[in-house]
Amino acid sequence: MAKRIALPALALVLLLPSTAFADITAFIGVTPTPTNRVARGFAGGAGLLVLGFEFEYANTVEDRAKNAPALKTFMFNGLVQTPFPIGGMQLYGTAGGGGYRESFTGVTQSVRETNVGVNVGGGVKMSLLGPLRLRLDYRIFKLRGEAQHSNVQRFYAGLNLKF
Repeated sequence: MAKRIALPALALVLLLPSTAFADITAFIGVTPTPTNRVARGFAGGAGLLVLGFEFEYANTVEDRAKNAPALKTFMFNGLVQTPFPIGGMQLYGTAGGGGYRESFTGVTQSVRETNVGVNVGGGVKMSLLGPLRLRLDYRIFKLRGEAQHSNVQRFYAGLNLKF
């Protein structure tokens, strides 16, 4: 008897369309490797309950006085997240890869490196008002090739719009 109910119920759950959720984030943060510099960017993604994906672009400014290069990252990430907010907060973990461009304009020469990299991190999206949320995110990047700094960290805060 249980099998007669369980199989049709499972089929119904698998065949019914599920709601996909999407969001976009505009952020500002800090890249402390090798010295604190401003990072700005945006991210956009979609998810189904627990799993999701996103594209992220970030631009960290150069600091010539402290020999810190500019860094642009273009990453595609997978996300694992809580299926719904708990206490107004949705936690997530993320990992992915993509490309980067590091550049430094020195006194005597300019250096550029374009290659691939991977990242891992996590954060929280906190409900503010309606679909507007505050997003706090921490990432660690491993940059391939001849980057001046192959291990880079970044922390940001941003406004996230869920739709």
